[in-house]
Amino acid sequence: MPSTALAGIRVLDLSRILAAPLATQMLGDLGAEVIKVERPGSGDDSRTYGPPFPAGPDGERTDTAAFYLACNRNKQSVTVNHATAEGQELIRALAARSDVVVENFRAGTLAKYGLDHESLRALSPRLVYLSVTGFGQTGPYAQRPGYDGIFQAMSGMMSVSGHPEEPMKVGVSMVDILTGLYAATAVLAALRHRDTTGEGQFIDLSLLDCGLASLSHFAMNYLVSGQVPQRRGNGGYGGIPSQAFQCKDKPIFLVAGNDKQFAAFCTAADRPDLLQDPRFASTSARIAHREQILPVLEEILRTRTRDEWLAVLDEHDVPAGPFNEMPEVFADPQIRHREMLVEVEDPLSGRLPLLANPIRLSATPVDGYTPPPALGEHTADVLGRLAGVTETRLAELRARGVV
Repeated sequence: MPSTALAGIRVLDLSRILAAPLATQMLGDLGAEVIKVERPGSGDDSRTYGPPFPAGPDGERTDTAAFYLACNRNKQSVTVNHATAEGQELIRALAARSDVVVENFRAGTLAKYGLDHESLRALSPRLVYLSVTGFGQTGPYAQRPGYDGIFQAMSGMMSVSGHPEEPMKVGVSMVDILTGLYAATAVLAALRHRDTTGEGQFIDLSLLDCGLASLSHFAMNYLVSGQVPQRRGNGGYGGIPSQAFQCKDKPIFLVAGNDKQFAAFCTAADRPDLLQDPRFASTSARIAHREQILPVLEEILRTRTRDEWLAVLDEHDVPAGPFNEMPEVFADPQIRHREMLVEVEDPLSGRLPLLANPIRLSATPVDGYTPPPALGEHTADVLGRLAGVTETRLAELRARGVV
C-alpha cells in the first residue's frame, strides 16, 4: 500500500469552529496524525451547531452536529482544560512532540497560558505554529472578534456578489473555507522550509486578508482601471455569454468565453447572423455591447428545454451546465464516477456519509477516512502515549476537570 503524503507529521489542533479545523482536516486527509484538543464537557463549539444532527442506528438523534462532522474527520479527540496549570503542561508536552500547532484564539490569548508561539518554540525550535484570527496579529482591529459574514462584507466579497440592487453573502461560509485552504498551504510551505533549514516558523493568517485575496481578478480590475466592479447577479465579467439563462422549463449556466465558443454557440442555436453583427463579432465587442446582446440570447435560450439545450451545446463543445439542487448533485454521473461521496463506519450513527477530499495524488493517494471523533474519544491513548499519563493519573485529572 502506498504511503500517505504527510505520514510521520503530527499536528496538534487547538482550533474550533470552521476555518482552522478545515485546514487540519486537510492535513489529516493527507496522512498527518491530527490530535484535536477540546474543552472537557462541551468540546468544540460547533458540536452543537445543529440541527441537523445525524440519526443513530436505531433512529435516535445523536448529539454531534453535521457542522462539526464536516470539518473534523481523520482526527483524534483529546479533552484538556487549557485554563488550568496541569492542562497547560499537558498541552506543552503534546506540542513538544508535534510538528505543527494550529490555533484560532483571539490574538494574544494563548500567551496568558504559556501556549503561544514563543513559549512553545522554546520547547521545540522545529515547530510550525499557525495562528488563524479574524484580523491578524497586528493592526487596529487585531482584538476584534469576527465571523465569516463579517469578512465577506468587509473584504469586498459582498460588494461584487448579488444583484445590482442588493449586495449578497455567498451561501456557504466562503471566507472560512478559503482561509482553511490558505492555511493548509501555508503549513506545507513552512514544513518544506523546516525540512531544508531545521527551523520552524510562525504563520499569521487573517480571515479578512484571505477574503480580500480571494477577490483576485475583481480586485485587479479595480486596481488597474479605478472602476468599482458592479454586481451582475449570475452574470460574469469575462466573455459574453457567461451567466444563467432561463430555458423553456429550467435554467442553465452558459459560458462562451472566447470567439470560437461563441461561434459554436451560434451554430448550435442556428443563428449565424449574430457573427455578422459587428457589435457581437468579437469578445471585446460583445462585452462593450452587453446590454444589447443579452436580451437576444435570453430570447434564444427560451426556445428549447434545459435538457435539449444541454445536449446540443455539448455536441458543439460549448461549456454549459444545469443548476443542480443537492439531490441532483449527488446523483450526477460525473460526481458518482469521481467518488466524491464516501461512507465510513461510525460508532454513533452507523454509516456516516462524507464529502471526499477532491485531491487525486497518483503516488500518495488520499485513501482512507476515519469518522469525526467523539468528544475525548482518544484522551487516554494520546496522553498515555505522548505525555506519559498513567491510568491512575488520568483518573485524578478527570476528577479535577483537567481532562
